[in-house]
Amino acid sequence: MDSTQIAFVLQHLKDNGSITSNEAIELYGATRLSAIIFILRHDRHYNIETVMLEGTTRYGRKTKYGKYIYHGKEVSDGQEEVQ
Repeated sequence: MDSTQIAFVLQHLKDNGSITSNEAIELYGATRLSAIIFILRHDRHYNIETVMLEGTTRYGRKTKYGKYIYHGKEVSDGQEEVQ
């Protein structure tokens, strides 16, 4: 996992509040967004929610995709720190 992509995704979340896999690919070349989110949640203790959305593919088929929403960094006493 490229640490630069992790940093770009984290900054995007802080600046914009959310990110989808299409945005991560187009903006940062990050094709494994779920892995980056896992690292941010479990290794760096950020509170990131996954919301499932429905959309349509370029072929007209219905699909579901995740939108990751940033809620700040968890602090050690169980409270959250919003950045």
